[in-house]
Amino acid sequence: MTACIVGWSHSRFGKLEDRDLESLVVEVAAKAIADAGIEPKDVDEIFLGTFNGGMDPQDFAASLVLQTDDAMRFKPATRVENACATGSAAIYEGLNAIGARRARFVLAVGVEKMTAMSSRDVGDVLIKCAYVAEENVPGMSFPGIFGRIAESYFQKYGDQRDALAHIAAKNHGNGSVNPYAHMRKDVGYDFCREESDKNPFVAGPLKRTDCSMISDGAAAVVLTDVATALGMNKAVAFRAAVHVNDLLPMSRRDIIAFEGPELAWKKAFDQAGLALDDLSLVETHDCFTIAELIEYEAMGLTGKGEGARAVLEGWTRKDGRLPVNPSGGLKAKGHPIGATGVSMHVMAAMQVSGQADAMQVPDARLAGVMNMGGAAVASYVSILEPLR
Repeated sequence: MTACIVGWSHSRFGKLEDRDLESLVVEVAAKAIADAGIEPKDVDEIFLGTFNGGMDPQDFAASLVLQTDDAMRFKPATRVENACATGSAAIYEGLNAIGARRARFVLAVGVEKMTAMSSRDVGDVLIKCAYVAEENVPGMSFPGIFGRIAESYFQKYGDQRDALAHIAAKNHGNGSVNPYAHMRKDVGYDFCREESDKNPFVAGPLKRTDCSMISDGAAAVVLTDVATALGMNKAVAFRAAVHVNDLLPMSRRDIIAFEGPELAWKKAFDQAGLALDDLSLVETHDCFTIAELIEYEAMGLTGKGEGARAVLEGWTRKDGRLPVNPSGGLKAKGHPIGATGVSMHVMAAMQVSGQADAMQVPDARLAGVMNMGGAAVASYVSILEPLR
């Protein structure tokens, strides 16, 4: 353990028409600092995660965090980006700063303002998370990328539409009690399973309920070293923190193997001295339901091609063997690109500290987080536990 989360905050996710990037950043930064019980002047370094890519006119955003309080003027602030894993990248830069003893308190913020653009324009931005030289072909979108992944998986392992619908329904059910979620409605399995005017096919076998939503939102954490955290009001320690990046072109990988996430999980368990069965819950990157299905296999919950079993037999429900996405995941909570990784860590920290309220998994002590950038390219796996 090299660092701990000692404060956090989370905005509501959704279509926030009355909010801009700056107001979201300032809100979560101020609340996280207050939640940690420190003063703005105590922050030594700041990392802001935002993908942007043209979704917001304010591209140079790191110093927006300084708008939180005049005492933060002249603090070093750096923007980081790693596609949909941008939020985790911000946190991990904070872990590096603390590990190098360059900072005592680090503020990591993740934010994205997406809904000011049309869905088509957002799609044109997000396709840049693929390998543009090969994969940005006319008509292709990121749902199209994962639609191809789903088709390849179906071709090898059979039709998985029942499993995907169960994943969507599970996460919508969980998200219905998450006060921060974009969509707080339990739509049920039947709605997710059947094509309808309200749930049309989007790409390949993926319907609207298989795809995460375009959202605005922000989240923040305050990090510090273990010795300092022992004197704080609350502290959630990183038992493991692993980051791996795979090759960007899908043509150079077995795209349904998710080798990057699998390696990141293996390294995290080795680092923590734990096994999957030791975890109380997992927050994983369900940008599309097919991603969560394959991630069951990557984390070792099932064998290859057997991911459906985990959801069909109820293992991943909140009362199951390993609850997955008790927050509702990206599917229901929303997916503001830069905020997602920070949000996942906040949700996991709330769980292991017993502060998740209606989302709470009973007796949660160890939480896994898997945040993924691109199509299994950037993979971050954290294992969190309460320090005391």
